[in-house]
Amino acid sequence: MSDLIVVGRKGAIATVILNNPERRNALSREAWAVLADRMTEISADPTLRCVVVRGAGDKAFAAGADIAEFQTERSSSEQAAAYGADTARALDALINCQHPTIAMILGACTGGGLEIACCCDIRICNESARFGVPINRIGHPFAYPELAPVLQVAGRAAVLELLLEGRIVDAEWARLRGLVTRVVADYEIDEEIANTAAHLAEVAPLSMRGTKKFVNRLTLNASPLSETEIAESYAACDSEDYAEGVTAFLAKRKPVFRGQ
Repeated sequence: MSDLIVVGRKGAIATVILNNPERRNALSREAWAVLADRMTEISADPTLRCVVVRGAGDKAFAAGADIAEFQTERSSSEQAAAYGADTARALDALINCQHPTIAMILGACTGGGLEIACCCDIRICNESARFGVPINRIGHPFAYPELAPVLQVAGRAAVLELLLEGRIVDAEWARLRGLVTRVVADYEIDEEIANTAAHLAEVAPLSMRGTKKFVNRLTLNASPLSETEIAESYAACDSEDYAEGVTAFLAKRKPVFRGQ
């Protein structure tokens, strides 16, 4: 198994580590492909409740694609499109993961790293985090599949400011524009991530999976909802977890959810 993307597990919580600390966790083309495979496997595991995505070490979440290989892997539009297909597959796997995902952002979160973070449901960074997409320095625009998740999260004005100026911004700038969910002190981020993941691991998994699916459907697909889709949004009311949740609420006790 490749060590470019390391997956660990503690109980119902998986941790996905972008593992290239010598290059600030920059992702090679192979790493993008492995990330897609790992996230697909994780999504298919019904025993998981939460996924934390982070970079190795504390200097960077990810500095993006590894530009050192561009002369051999992205030297033409044809090569770039093939490379981009691997990137898009990884981003799609992150967006469509059925479990809640948390981006744990320490240090640099730029280029492809920002794309990955924006595909996660919750983005928590430390005060030392820095963000940007200085793609104008290498002479081509953000491709559609890579631009889409960042635009979905931050909106047109913030994305144009980032891309056109190509500057690196701080955590507070990112928070004010929605790029991150919350900012915590450097010394608090481990505890914040652990507490958030533990909370997500306790709440109803059917509810969270449905919420993610329905939010993606409404925001990423403009076509009208079908009768089948509308019916699906009520289907969990036939589940054991729904009965348990209602019973526990009325009895004023903590529910025990089994994902059934």
